[in-house]
Amino acid sequence: MNSLNRFADPVYCIMRLIVGLMFACHGGQKLLGFPGGGHGGVAGLMLVGGIIELVGGLMIAFGFLTRLAAFISAGEMAVAYFMVHAAGKAIGHAPSPTEQFFPILNKGELAVVLCWLFLFMVFYGPGRWSIDSAIFKSKAVVPAAT
Repeated sequence: MNSLNRFADPVYCIMRLIVGLMFACHGGQKLLGFPGGGHGGVAGLMLVGGIIELVGGLMIAFGFLTRLAAFISAGEMAVAYFMVHAAGKAIGHAPSPTEQFFPILNKGELAVVLCWLFLFMVFYGPGRWSIDSAIFKSKAVVPAAT
């Protein structure tokens, strides 16, 4: 499998780009009603979440201040999970203990996966193919293959 290590940087960049743009789409729906209709014109915590998703998603996608954007985005996804999904607001009724515990039952699996993916990005960094790498002239440390 060591022959696949040479693809780690480009694949990480593509993953960061896709996940960041998908996250930004959620923010675009909340704030602008685009793409696909969405809410548009939200207030309160939805407004804050939409800004974090749109701006943070774009920052993650292009690798600009990636660790900071990923840290804030991971926190937003944790808050979204516990305040919306585990509380039963996503399923429309008070959740049973089973529904509170299992993200697949309270429709919170995307929030959990994104939270952990962003947390991984906090520790892994922006990667070599990023604006951060170009600006700060640093090379990302790729874990050694064992």
